Parts: sequence; structure tokens; C-alpha cells
Amino acid sequence: MLSTDILLFACLGYVALLFAVAFIVDRRTRTNPMRWLQSPVVYTLSISVYCTSWTFYGAVGSAARNGLEFITIYLGPTLVFVGWWWLLRKLVRIGRAHRVTSIADLISSRYGKSPSLAVLVTVIAVIATTPYIALQLQSVTRSYQVIAGEVDEITTAFWVAAGMALFTILFGTRNLDANERHHGVVSAIALEAIVKLLALIAVGIFAVYGVSDGFGDIFADVPPEAILGQDGVFGTRWVAITFLSATAVICLPRQFQVTVVENIKESHLTTASWLFPLYLFGMTLFIMPIAIVGAKVMPVGANPDLYVLTIPLAEHRHELALFAFLGGFSSATSMVIVAAIAVSTMVSNHIVMPVALRLLPGDHAVSGDVRNLLLVSRRFSIAAILGLGFLYFRGSGGSDALAAIGLIAFVGVAQFMPSLIGGIFWRGATRKGALVGLMIGFALWAYTFFLPSFGGDLLLSEATIKTGPFGIELLRPQALFGLAGMDPLVHAVFWSVGMNALSFVLVSSVTRPNALERLQSALFVDVYRSSGGGPSRTTVGTADSEDLFVLAQRILGTEPARRLFDEMAAGQGTDAGLPHATDEVIARLERELAGSIGAASAHAMVTRIAGQESVGITELIDIADETQELIETSRQLAEKSAELEHAAQQLRNANERLKALDAQKDEFLSQVSHELRTPMTSIRSFSDILVSNEDVSQEDRDRFVTIIQTESLRLTRLLDELLDMSRLEAGTVSLDLEKIEVNAAVGGAIDAVSGMTRNNGVGVRVAPVPQGTLIRANDDRLRQVLINLLSNAVKYNSATTPTIRIVSTVKNDKIWIDIIDNGGGVTRAESSMIFEKFARGSRADRDQGAGLGLPISRAIMRAMNGDLTIEFARDGTSFFRLTLARVK
Repeated sequence: MLSTDILLFACLGYVALLFAVAFIVDRRTRTNPMRWLQSPVVYTLSISVYCTSWTFYGAVGSAARNGLEFITIYLGPTLVFVGWWWLLRKLVRIGRAHRVTSIADLISSRYGKSPSLAVLVTVIAVIATTPYIALQLQSVTRSYQVIAGEVDEITTAFWVAAGMALFTILFGTRNLDANERHHGVVSAIALEAIVKLLALIAVGIFAVYGVSDGFGDIFADVPPEAILGQDGVFGTRWVAITFLSATAVICLPRQFQVTVVENIKESHLTTASWLFPLYLFGMTLFIMPIAIVGAKVMPVGANPDLYVLTIPLAEHRHELALFAFLGGFSSATSMVIVAAIAVSTMVSNHIVMPVALRLLPGDHAVSGDVRNLLLVSRRFSIAAILGLGFLYFRGSGGSDALAAIGLIAFVGVAQFMPSLIGGIFWRGATRKGALVGLMIGFALWAYTFFLPSFGGDLLLSEATIKTGPFGIELLRPQALFGLAGMDPLVHAVFWSVGMNALSFVLVSSVTRPNALERLQSALFVDVYRSSGGGPSRTTVGTADSEDLFVLAQRILGTEPARRLFDEMAAGQGTDAGLPHATDEVIARLERELAGSIGAASAHAMVTRIAGQESVGITELIDIADETQELIETSRQLAEKSAELEHAAQQLRNANERLKALDAQKDEFLSQVSHELRTPMTSIRSFSDILVSNEDVSQEDRDRFVTIIQTESLRLTRLLDELLDMSRLEAGTVSLDLEKIEVNAAVGGAIDAVSGMTRNNGVGVRVAPVPQGTLIRANDDRLRQVLINLLSNAVKYNSATTPTIRIVSTVKNDKIWIDIIDNGGGVTRAESSMIFEKFARGSRADRDQGAGLGLPISRAIMRAMNGDLTIEFARDGTSFFRLTLARVK
């Protein structure tokens, strides 16, 4: 029995392992970095933080309730990484060039480093992340309850939240990294990615092959609606969830953190573009089988979200249940840790920092006080974010469907997409357009989806949700303006994201950006053309080098600030003292500060200290455009050259394929001509003798006629086999299937080859199935296959005491007929080609058949809805297995 003591010990040991990994990697990164920690594989595994307890537990529950709908959660990210990875590449390039620390930082920086926009994005991120954190607390709590029995759910969730907050604080806020990278946490997340993948696959394999007899057994009697869902596939809900998941893999604060902020090399995206979809495929491989097996073996009313855990427990596989629990625990903790780090960074940089700028006296600053304030504020923010998640979990009562909670967060963060995509591709996008779009989208999301999730316990009463405020049905949250009958998710996406995008475009079209917005839009939209230096100077003024140095000390720390200013002084040719406060120095300082406190706060602080005033930048943009035209021409030439090289490579590949097909054709014709020529040569030779030579004796004449007849029959048989093979492969042969008694079919085939076995001294042993066991097959064709296999086992058996065993086995709705001989069988090397036309084993002579018997036999078996395969025993010996449908 899996006791709670063992469970707690395993959890503590696992957490200690994560602590050790994070601590060692953090220390090694600062002293002697290990190259593998900066590999694209570790980077890709960190992106798998997308797979939370929703995908570990909730995907199975979604499959049990709605069939293949769960695929949409993985389809969206796959489309982004396979088809739209260039979008991710542009985000990473912008993030590196402008030292972006969060999605709020990127959006605010694009729109003139707007503090108000940064605050709005941060607030939305906090509120949208809250349901997702509640989902993780719910999954860990309920999985713990399954093992521990009846425990206080609220108390358990509280201690889980506290433990996650402690780990995140210890390793997510140890320092202010220049680029907000957390190497130790990323490595721990990569380890958790492996654990949750292996755990889910282990449970899947056990469900398929331990509880059931393979995939065929699982899907044999499953009704179509259980696979396709009650509403079918590819409906509006499918489209909506696919869109949301594609958006979430970009806009979720934790995904932006690991994909953009934690990115070390832009080239790592190339690996992630195929490895991350492959990881997602591994996570989905056994979802549907687990859901179907759970529905079959678990009692009525069991929570399908927990099948991953309850199936092993029901089968008394406690070690597997523990592994599954740790997999779900990994899924939850990785999401909470990264999400808390990302959102706390946004809170400290865009809410706490601006307040500190107004409250802290600049002339009495103590070195490092702002730095300490940021660290403390992030730690409190992490605790507050986990606390909000706990309160949401407690207030909502915990939905029975984990997927429903996750989709609430998905729709919330989807509000960032219009201003994000518009900002990096459309120069005309403005700060006012982004603000209006985000506010309208956020309000509609909260009204149509977020608040109704509380069931009338928060702001909106149950009556308001059902009949609308003041009884106005047109304002019903889930049937707004008469759009009734629509799925609540689709309804919320339509109104919130649709009105967000429409407002963003309309307001941006009628408003004009200011000077800083115009420059930032040029830098963001044309990031590949620009030199990529980061935030550019658009203001002039006077600044004191000492004030700038004090500012750097307060945020970066004394030693990092000293190294930065020494480097800038050396660049100006100054051996001692501080550098002159030139535009280049001020721009460099702003760029460095942006890596720690965000672009908006850094710009506000430097502007305040330097006493700068805005100037027009039209001339700067015009000069930049002229340079960009030259760069664009060069880029187009390079692209044309690359296209020509790609086309040439495609032609070379096509030519190689044509050569291979031509060789296969020549080989086939050679085989056919050889097989036809051999009997034809005999027929012609002996017929010529009979025609041209009258002195042939009657005895020789009779012998020659017999040979001609034999070879004619051989030729006819070969042509019949070729025609039979062609018809079987084309699927034009329709076999009449009937109920056949297994033992009778096997006995009839043995009788047919009894003369051959007796003449060759081959013993035959039969292990029958119970009398009356029926299969559905064509009697003549089945006997043809059995006789072919038995005669092969006689002809090619070189054992001293040749023996053939025929073992029939009942496997649920299938019957296996194994034909095993002791003559050595087919080698593993030969098994891959033995069913090819004209292929022969190494022990066959050229005159022992045309090599069509086995291909025809397999085609016949498949035409009877069965199969013919080669299997290998544990000792390496091979045997042929016929698989047929059983009649119950």
C-alpha cells in the first residue's frame, strides 16, 4: 500500500533534488559555465513548461469527456513552432536587442515605453494567471487526496502554495540578472520536463499493455462519439481552442519568459521548432488510450482527470502511481515557478518601481537601496501571486474539469495578441490603440468568462449570469447582445479578442504616434535591418555623471556599476574617473538598466535624472530608412541566392529519387523476366527438339512432353500468382468471409501437407484452442495461406529432427495462429524484406518458388481483416503469426 509517509518522503526528496540542481547550476553558471546547460535541448525542455498539470491530468479528463478535442491544446503550439517559428525568432531578436524582461516590458517599450500600458498589461497578467495557478493547486491537492484519502483540501492547497512560493523565492529572486535569466531554475524545469514526460508514457504503456492487450483491444468496441466527441470535430470550439493555444504559447507570461527572456542563442529556436512539437506528440500519444481504459476499468462516477493516477492504484501498481504523482507534481510546480517569476518581475518593474521613483529621495540615495527594494518586492509579489491563486481555488470551489480552468487563463492572455502582433508588424499601431484595445478586451473577458466562473459568488450574482443585469437579457454575460446558443468559450473569444483587435485597429488608425513611438515602431518592425543596439536616444539634455553613477549603483549594485562606468570611461579614453555624460553613455546606461527594471522604468529614471526634453526624430528615421533600403537590397539578393540553391537541392533530391525508382523498376523487371524465362526456355528447347528431330524415341518424346507440360503449368502458376498479387494489392478482390472453426481449419491444412511431412520425416505438434472457437475468414484462402507456411516449414527445415509446432491462442477479440519450426527460421536482417515480391530467404534455392508465396499470403490475410507477421521469441528464433478476428 502506498502510504502518505512514503508519498511525502518522495515529494521532499524530489524537491531536494530540484533544489540541488538549481543551486549547482546557479553556482557553476557564475564561475565556470557548463556548455550543455546552454544547449538547445535544455532550452526546448524549458519551453515544455507549457505542459502543466492541465495537460498531465486534465487532457485525459478532456479526452474522456470530449474525445479528440484535447488535441487542440497541442495543435496550436505545434503550428506556431513548425509554421510560424519566424514570429518567435522576431520576438527573440527584439527581446535581445532591447533587453526585454517580460511581455509587459516588450509591449510598453514598443509603444513609446509607456508606463500606463506596462501597468495595464501587468494587471491583466496577474488576474489571468490566477486561475492557472489555482488549477495547479487543485491538481496537486486532489492527486494527494487520491492517495492519502480524506484530507482537508484547503489546508493541503495552502501548504502546497507555500512550498511552491518558497522554492520560487529562493531560486527566482536571488539577484537581479542583467537579462532576467535564471539558469538554475531553467535547468530544474528541464529536469521536470523529462520526469513528467516519462511518467505519462509509463502510465500509458501500462494502460495499453498491462491493463489491456494493446491498442487494438482498447479501440475495438469504442463508439465513434467517444473518440470524436458529442459535437464532432473541427467545429467552432475546435477552432477557438486551437487559436487560444497558439496564442498562449506566445502570450502566457511564463511562456514568454522561457521562450524570449531565457533565450541564450537565437539559433536555439531552430532546434525548438521540431523538438518541442515532438515533445508535445510524446505527451499526447497515450492520452486517449488512458481515457478509454479508465472509462472501462474505473467505477462509475470516478473523476477522469485523475485516471493517470487512479488506474495504477486500481491495479495495485503503487510504484507506478508514485511515479505518476511525481509527474503531475512536476507539471504543476514548473508552471507555478516560472509564472510566479515572470509575473513578479512585471509587478516589481512596472508597479513597484514607478512608485519608488516618486517616493525615494534622489539626493539621499544609498547605494543599492533600489536594488534591494526590487528584490524584496519580487519576493512579496511571488507570495501574493500564489496567495491569489489559493484564494481563487478556495473561492471557485474547484471545477471538476481542469481544462475549463485553464481555458479561462488562455482567453485572458489572448488579449495581448492584437497589440503584440500589431506592434511588431505594423508601424501605424499606436499606444492609444493598444490601451483601448486591451481595456475593452480585458473588460469583456472578465464579464463574459472570468467572473461567471465563480458561479455567482464574485461581483456577478447567479441571477445576473442567467438573466442579465437588471433583467436585461441582451446583457447576459454568456449571451451578450443576443448571441445565445453559442459555446461559452467561443462566445468569450468572439467578444473579448474580436473587440480588442477591432478597437486596436480603429483607434490606431485615427490617432498619431508621438516621436518616441515612431522611433520604437521603426526599431521593432524593422529589427532585422537595424544595428540592434537596443533602446535609442531620442532626447537631449544635461546630466551629471555622478548622478548617473549613483543611479546605476542603486539598481545594478556597486561592483557591476563600477565595471560598467570604467568600461565606458575607457571607451572615451579616460583612464581615471567617470565618463562624460554623452548621449552614447546615457543610452548605454538606459539599455543596461532596462535589463533589470524594464525599458519603461529605465527610460523614466534616466529622463528624470538627465533633465532631458524631447526633440523631433523625423530626420533620424529618414536617415535610417536610406540605410535600410541598401540593407534591404542586399538582403533580397541573398534571399534570391538562397532560393536558387534551395531549388537546385530539390532538383538533386528529385533526381536521386528518380534514380532509386528506376533501379527498383529494373530489379522488378529483371526478377519477372528471369522467372518467366526459365520455364519458357525449357518449353522452347524441348518443343524445338520434338519439331526438328524425328529420330526421338517414344520414351524421350513422352519425357519431353511431360517436361513441357510441367513447365507450362509452372508458367501458368507464376502468371496466376502475379495476377493474384496485383488484384490483392489493388483491393479488387472481395473475399466471402464466414464463420470457421479454428481447429478444423488448422487440421485441414495439416492433412493437406501430411504426405510432404511424412516423406521428409517432419513431426507436427498442435496446441489447439477450445473446441467451438470460431473465426471469420474465407476457408479456401485461409487454407491456402496455412498450406504455404507449412510447406515452407518443411522445405527449408534443416534440423536433425525437424519439428513443426502449431499454437493457437485466444486474445480477446483476436485469434493468433503461430507456426513455429526448429529449422532456424528467418533472421532479423531478412525479416524486413521477406514479404517483398520475389524475395527469398538465405536458405532458399533459386528453383524453390518465385518468392511470391509470402507476399500473397500476407495480402490474403489483410483482405480477411487479419494479418501475417514475423515474430521473434526471447531466444531470438522467429516464427510466423496469423492474426484473425474472433467470432464471439
